[in-house]
Amino acid sequence: MSIGNGAGPRSADSVDVIVVGGGNAGFTAAHAAAERGRRVVLLEKGEKEMAGGNSFYTAGATRIVHNGLDDLQGLVEPDERHSCTVVPPYSAEEYASDLEKVTEGRNDPALTEVLIAESQSTLRWLNGLGLKYRLMYERQAYERADGSYLFWGGLHVGNVGGGEGLIEDHTRVAAELGIDVRYGHAAQSLIVENGRVAGVVVNTAEGELPLRAESVILTAGGFESDPQWRREHLGEGWENAKVRGTPYNTGDMIAAALEIGATKGGDWGTCHSVQWDAFTATNESNRELTNRLTRQSYPLGIIVNTDGKRFLDEGADFRNYTYAKYGKEILKQPGSVAYQIFDATLRPMLRSEEYDMPGISVEVADTIEDLAAKIGLDPENLAKIVTDFNNSIDRSIPFDPTVKDGRMAATEPVKSNWAAPIETGPFYAYGVTCGITFTFGGIKSDTHGRVLNADGKHIEGLFVAGEMLGGLFSVNYPGGTGLAAGCVFGRRAGVLA
Repeated sequence: MSIGNGAGPRSADSVDVIVVGGGNAGFTAAHAAAERGRRVVLLEKGEKEMAGGNSFYTAGATRIVHNGLDDLQGLVEPDERHSCTVVPPYSAEEYASDLEKVTEGRNDPALTEVLIAESQSTLRWLNGLGLKYRLMYERQAYERADGSYLFWGGLHVGNVGGGEGLIEDHTRVAAELGIDVRYGHAAQSLIVENGRVAGVVVNTAEGELPLRAESVILTAGGFESDPQWRREHLGEGWENAKVRGTPYNTGDMIAAALEIGATKGGDWGTCHSVQWDAFTATNESNRELTNRLTRQSYPLGIIVNTDGKRFLDEGADFRNYTYAKYGKEILKQPGSVAYQIFDATLRPMLRSEEYDMPGISVEVADTIEDLAAKIGLDPENLAKIVTDFNNSIDRSIPFDPTVKDGRMAATEPVKSNWAAPIETGPFYAYGVTCGITFTFGGIKSDTHGRVLNADGKHIEGLFVAGEMLGGLFSVNYPGGTGLAAGCVFGRRAGVLA
């Protein structure tokens, strides 16, 4: 027998399936295994008040294939707005195209095919267990002049109560299924016997002990919460990124899997990162504000760095297809800080859950020059940047945030869509930095979550799902795909374990 890198065991315990990690993927895997009559223990590194992994910090958005609002009936909660709502269908072909586009073709084709094919059916299965879903009006739709709503960007469905509601639902279902959820249990290493994974060594308040099982499913997240791992794999400067979610995703179980022969999967050099409130004092792992610290209405305005220069195309695509890569661009800027700038006309269109949050970092002034002074920029320079931007807008094209309207600002860099003049006071500046969500590099598996070794063979008894599963994402990420993948591949792992 070998026990990873753990010390000597004190006592033994045995079940059928161990799930390591108490986020969306872990709970989904546990539900699937428990439905088959398996005795399941779910190990959560955090105590109960800190549980839920990264999933707790999300908005709950989940990208699935569907044929429009009629096709979503029975899955999403009733809402009086449905009668005046347009939800465009989102086809399997669009899903595949979006993944290929944003990952620059580096997404694993087999994993992608399974994710897309089972996205809606998996959510309906979870809904049948008791998870609740809704249309995400406040994040993915704009109200039109006639009072109707139009959804956009392929991402329409989310959990009732966001990430907090997601984990609350999962926890309730786990209790109903008889799953043994153990908080404050940090898995340290894997037990291997006769070439097969036979359990984990767990660190608890009572000390270190082994827990044995027929199968172990790893859903313990990436390595984004460890500054040294970030610097080593993502590059210099990444140690300064703000951790959006759980502080517990430090790569421990990735290291444990690699130690027993698992193969790396996915892109270890890139990650999901966003524009994040730069100056709120508690802007890391904040369980009260969670996702509200993101600043995702940037396609409507302009972004400047501390030199007062624009440096990216704010309107390159819908937010869902650019937000997960633009945090990296902020990190590259002087001081890793930039400012989103809007005027009084645009301000009412910003997401209220993010831009009206308590203690938000914002400066307001009646003129651009006064705004520049408040945020430490050269007033004349910022005024010129804004004037040149305004003068370059093709105003013959109507402004329409529900479609890629082609309303361009022919500046350097260009703004491809949604170019609206910044001209009506008061003016607003929101300081943003880089918030890291999760890393794209993880462990390689087949489409059922069975972990593979260097020869492409299954490591018996070991499965992986969630953010630990490498191969789906690289460079960028279509919004809502992470929770969808956690559901689909968590369920697949749990069905076999």
